[in-house]
Amino acid sequence: MALEGKINEDIKVAMKAKDAAKLRGLRAVKNAILMAKTDGSGDAMDEDREIQILQKLVKQRKESLSIYEKQDREDLAVKEREEIETIQAYLPKPLSDEELKAKLTAIVNDMNAEGMKDMGKVMGRAQKDLAGKADPGKMAQFVKDLLL
Repeated sequence: MALEGKINEDIKVAMKAKDAAKLRGLRAVKNAILMAKTDGSGDAMDEDREIQILQKLVKQRKESLSIYEKQDREDLAVKEREEIETIQAYLPKPLSDEELKAKLTAIVNDMNAEGMKDMGKVMGRAQKDLAGKADPGKMAQFVKDLLL
């Protein structure tokens, strides 16, 4: 619940500062959290779930940004970039490539993984252990390199 309280406080600050760009991003996060809390799944709103929600919002905006850039809609692309920046501020600091490789190597060694047949198990644990700290696509590539 810490994220929800922080978002509510930051919305107040953004409203007072008349920061429309930040306000859009914060309201999107607040809406996504509210929707997740009332989706009927019964899942608790813990830190991992909050991170998943934020990652999903960033991913959606990056996909929209890509479309807007292909269609030369800079007016819409600017809004997406602003919202991405606002939402990413609430995600944990991403790991550097070296830190990510070290953590993935430790996971592979710990699980005694050998070959591509173990990639699913390694990725499952890596995504659980490193939630919000690394791009899943980059993780998959590093794991693939380690297991080959």
